[in-house]
Amino acid sequence: MDIEKLISELKSSDLYAECGCGCKFKLKDVLMFDGTKPFPKEAKEKQQELKQELEDRKKALEKKKKLATEKAEITTKSVNIGKMLEKVLPTLKDFPWVLPDCRFIGNPIDLVNFNGISKNVIGSISFVEIKTGTARLKKNEKAIKDAVEDHRLSYKVIK
Repeated sequence: MDIEKLISELKSSDLYAECGCGCKFKLKDVLMFDGTKPFPKEAKEKQQELKQELEDRKKALEKKKKLATEKAEITTKSVNIGKMLEKVLPTLKDFPWVLPDCRFIGNPIDLVNFNGISKNVIGSISFVEIKTGTARLKKNEKAIKDAVEDHRLSYKVIK
């Protein structure tokens, strides 16, 4: 059968086709042509349009990758600065607790302050989480905060 005749019959039919994504469409609604001959103008235009779309998507992806890398670097620096600050903060003059009363833990909370232990009299115990900038409590840090605020604490002696 002649290719041109086949294309003509398909375009005049009520046949449907299905693409790889599962979408169904009428064959008479699509651009069909003999691929052994030069592309028709419509096909060349569509090819250029698709190439441009692909190039635009590639540029957008490269931009997203660059932004993600930059954000990761900023986040890493912020986390590292925060970790150093956690250790240095108790030595600053505006630190609200007595340094010998503090015990650095680091994870899951930064400090436990035994208010008064340096004088052998504990008035209270404070759990201290240090955050910088816009940092928020992690899930486990919030769970600790909630447990303390709900008075879900206990003291055990193991012998």
